[in-house]
Amino acid sequence: MKKYKLLPVTVIAFSLLIGFNACKPKNAGSAVNSDAAAKTYVAPGKYDAYYNFVSGGFSGQLSAYGLPSGRLLRVIPVFSVDPEKGYGYSEETKPMLNTSHGFVPWDDLHHVQLSKTDGMYDGRWIFGNANNTPRVARIDLKTFRTAEILELPNSGGNHSSPFITENTEYVVAGTRFSIPPDDKNGDVPISTYKENFKGTISFISVQKDNGAMDISFQLQCPGFNFDLSRAGKGVSNGWFFFSTYNTEQAYTLLEVNASQKDKDFIMAINWKKAEEYFKAGKARKQSVKYAHNVYDENTHSATSVIKTEVSVMDVKDFPDIAYFFPCPKSPHGCDVSPTGEYIVGSGKLAALIPVFSFDKMIKAIAAKDYIGNFEGIPILKYESVLHGEVKKPGLGPLHTEFDEKGNAYTSMFVSSEVVKWNIKDLKVIDRAPTYYSVGHLTVAGGDTKKPYGKYLVAYNKITKDRFLPTGPELSQSAQLYDISGDKMQLILDFPTIGEPHYAQIIAADLITPNSTKFFKLEENKNPYRSNGEKETKVVRNGNRVDVYMTAIRSHLTPDNIEGIKIGDEVYFHVTNLEQDWDVPHGFAIKGALTGELLVMPGETQTLKWVPDRVGITPFYCTDFCSALHQEMSGYVRVSPAGSNVPLKFGTGKIEASATDSLKTK
Repeated sequence: MKKYKLLPVTVIAFSLLIGFNACKPKNAGSAVNSDAAAKTYVAPGKYDAYYNFVSGGFSGQLSAYGLPSGRLLRVIPVFSVDPEKGYGYSEETKPMLNTSHGFVPWDDLHHVQLSKTDGMYDGRWIFGNANNTPRVARIDLKTFRTAEILELPNSGGNHSSPFITENTEYVVAGTRFSIPPDDKNGDVPISTYKENFKGTISFISVQKDNGAMDISFQLQCPGFNFDLSRAGKGVSNGWFFFSTYNTEQAYTLLEVNASQKDKDFIMAINWKKAEEYFKAGKARKQSVKYAHNVYDENTHSATSVIKTEVSVMDVKDFPDIAYFFPCPKSPHGCDVSPTGEYIVGSGKLAALIPVFSFDKMIKAIAAKDYIGNFEGIPILKYESVLHGEVKKPGLGPLHTEFDEKGNAYTSMFVSSEVVKWNIKDLKVIDRAPTYYSVGHLTVAGGDTKKPYGKYLVAYNKITKDRFLPTGPELSQSAQLYDISGDKMQLILDFPTIGEPHYAQIIAADLITPNSTKFFKLEENKNPYRSNGEKETKVVRNGNRVDVYMTAIRSHLTPDNIEGIKIGDEVYFHVTNLEQDWDVPHGFAIKGALTGELLVMPGETQTLKWVPDRVGITPFYCTDFCSALHQEMSGYVRVSPAGSNVPLKFGTGKIEASATDSLKTK
């Protein structure tokens, strides 16, 4: 195997690079043209033309913004509890955050991917990754709610995720941190990294009609770090490309030890060939443990199932599944052009941008134009797969997306700029400063076969001098550029929630016609629903008390409850009787150790409350719904354990319950 040239990176040198990004570009105050406001103005009562779905990073959430206005429309809870919506607090949504480790109330959502049909967004679902406790989520774009979460075994860190194939056949997730497989003894010295650590790529199947996910198979790969990935499209449909770093297989001080080689790898996976082997029964069954959580919009509740088996194939045992080709240096981004012909690698420490040719790659494989192998996987010659190099593009290239005119746009973290270049001739066309330290960027439709173009958004890590101060930490930001002309034009700054990593922009008219307005009461299958006020009741079964409650403008039924005792566990099952768009109702009670409920029209949600003191406890609606919203409240009387206070409830008139001895549903 060819020995790569070593280029040591010292801590001092790297610090100088990082320090550079804090420098303020020249003419920062005059970067916005006078017509910028007109280009981003959306008049009152008018809709934005695009949705911009932005990952929330360490918030664990996903946010939806309108473009070109930059207005925040909604924060969608995915991997983190959300007291605003009761997500992870209601009994119905708690199972969504279940894992093989137990209930995990937080994660790190880095990347998003919109579902596709024939390489174009179809507006059905959007997928997100959990980087910390490896999981993939599917969000339903009819409801803007998390519909499914699937845990990934054999993984440590889930960064190269959740990237999808041209027709959403698979969501693919590569491990960031290689670890010993789950069925092996993991109690090994960390220094045995090369012998015992493996990287795993999960292929998650997606049902075409309803989006239901499952792990179809996993590929076991050499033990290094899988960073980002993209599926092939058009001519390269059937392949997947992954950027990898730490091919040194270092396990400490990676800043230095994982930056030694002049080149790491892009890994090319023939996923259709892997699929053939899997369907032919070539995979081995491995005992694992992972959670599969599904939210049912008919029952308005989630279920969690722990699964115990997965199918695994080691790529070294299948010579036509996987190939490597060198990519300078510590590659991060790995992006595929709209035609599928070109694969762009972005080495974080490289002084150029390499662009590879799919056609040349196929020819090199056929000719066995190899320079050796890595753990049995062939390494193609760099020159044999190279289309060409973008020279002197900037400092710290990270991510690339594409417009409809044959141009590419790459974010430069260190030099704080977006660079526009032509895919075919590799010439730099334009540069635009960002403020500051841009990470990901997205072009409208930029990873599809036919990008919309028009807009580019840069997601920046540092915002000195851009927004009002908010203490030691400033808001992270998005910057909107008009790319319809020859020159990129900055037209808007807007803050973002969490840490924005990747985002995608979709035409609004692909989503809005299918948006859910409310849930039909007659279709509510929650076992604790109340279809009307006449069905409300309070039922005791031992120390469990179930309150079947309704909410409608502007009262709760029942609004007076007596006979609750210390030692009881009380479950408030609140059904929102409204059948109107945008009329949710909330529910909260003093002393609850969970959160509030936010109940959509026609929906039922449950809050568990354990009273800890004798007395009168108020409850109320938390969501402002009418002029008499303040009156939408009630009281619970709590008596000592063993008291003889009868169970009573009602609204307007309190009567003794006839259900003391009945069992709950």
